[in-house]
Amino acid sequence: MRHLLDTRTLTYDEALRILDVAEDMSDTQRREVRKLPTLRGKTVVNLFFEDSTRTRISFEAAAKRLSADVINFSAKGSSVSKGESLQDTAQTLQAMGADAVVIRHGASGAPRTLATSGWISAGVVNAGDGTHAHPTQALLDAFTIRKRTHGDASRGRDLEGLRVTIVGDVLHSRVARSNVWLLTTLGAEVTLVAPPTLVPQDVSLWPVRVMYDLDDAIAAAPDALMMLRIQLERMNAAYFPTEREYSRRWGLDARRLASLPAGSIVMHPGPMNRGLEISAEAADSDRSTVLEQVANGVSVRMAVLYLLLAGERAASEREDDR
Repeated sequence: MRHLLDTRTLTYDEALRILDVAEDMSDTQRREVRKLPTLRGKTVVNLFFEDSTRTRISFEAAAKRLSADVINFSAKGSSVSKGESLQDTAQTLQAMGADAVVIRHGASGAPRTLATSGWISAGVVNAGDGTHAHPTQALLDAFTIRKRTHGDASRGRDLEGLRVTIVGDVLHSRVARSNVWLLTTLGAEVTLVAPPTLVPQDVSLWPVRVMYDLDDAIAAAPDALMMLRIQLERMNAAYFPTEREYSRRWGLDARRLASLPAGSIVMHPGPMNRGLEISAEAADSDRSTVLEQVANGVSVRMAVLYLLLAGERAASEREDDR
């Protein structure tokens, strides 16, 4: 794997390999000493043009547990805020000897530009670009669903036949887009539920079913219900009458939580707007996987960095041993 830019171009075998390696990484995190020497001598740069404490810390923890050196680069207060271009920043990182760049950017396509421009030889991981993609979030969500469904027998298993319902602000959500493509590649049936104003215009081209009534969607017995954060900071128009009205019609409250079928799980990519798209009862219930998703995110990102920086080398060494 050279780069991880989106989930739409991930093959079934590539996606399954990442999830299986993440299982191995998860196993190592139960040990007393969780650090591995795998990426000793490698440098991973977290290049964040948008704020994201949760994702940045997760990538930092993943790199450090693989013994990589980590450089955190925030655009605020840096040369970027003084007008430096992405090209100038990339060439600076190249001169520093970066082996991998984890980039979050407000512009859709910025990670692909970085990966294909020739400005830098490092592997590029997309940590979220505009409303386009967030591949490691989708991978950790798939990992969480698989773990809850198959338990210790997860390795090598896909999500064939599972029903996943994604609810909320699909229009502004790179998480929803990445999940749609990855989950369907792995065999899941995906349903989107949202107000008509928060459904993308091109959704007819997606491999999904679209519904507008959350109660009807819950009655269809999903195996996983993923609540999306309402991204008020990306909204410059009135997409729904009031927050109270949104919560009443599309929020996961105690009543809807109780009507979910036995065994179904509640997911949220975080950060949560408690009382808006999800109630405290739902967020803190036994069905909730919110904290599991955070923990699994470290294992999945360890797997991605390993495959990016050591996977090919390890594969070639195995070939040489034959």
